[in-house]
Amino acid sequence: MSQKLTKANAGKGMLIVVDIQDRLLSAMPQKQQEHVQKSVMTLLKAADALTLPVVVTEQYPKGLGHTNSDIQALLPGNTPIYEKTAFSAWQVDAFVETLKSSQCQQVFLTGMETHICILQTALDLLKQGYEVFVIEEAVCSRHKEKHQNALSRLREAGAIITNVESLLFECLGDARHPEFKTLSKLII
Repeated sequence: MSQKLTKANAGKGMLIVVDIQDRLLSAMPQKQQEHVQKSVMTLLKAADALTLPVVVTEQYPKGLGHTNSDIQALLPGNTPIYEKTAFSAWQVDAFVETLKSSQCQQVFLTGMETHICILQTALDLLKQGYEVFVIEEAVCSRHKEKHQNALSRLREAGAIITNVESLLFECLGDARHPEFKTLSKLII
């Protein structure tokens, strides 16, 4: 089946939060900072309701600091946080092992920057056969043109570019889902 026809499925997925660190976040335009942070926080609350596993990466935390505290506060207690210097999270052995041992088939990508770490991570995940969903309002770059270019490239490579609301309602699948009201409140 074409990936473009694939729906998100919480039972097959994992939420990945890439490099949302305060020093990187502060380099983004203010409006993007707020939008990405709000979107990722919504996704983390939804992940909790759906028992969707979460993985976090931090790019060179010694120099760029750790994951934003508002994001950290919403992470499940057992969330692995992997330090990296490579731009692709796939280059981190422990990250690869976590994905492989989870047997997830779908990856829901959030974070920054779209044209660097999101792009390289997504391309590597696609190459490994994962269905990659990039949540458009939950990724960003310092420059709009680079963000748009990366999204275009990812779409052409086979990634599914989606949004928070579409992803969550695909994961629910039906208004009778036990978490429908919980997730609806997050979006409205």
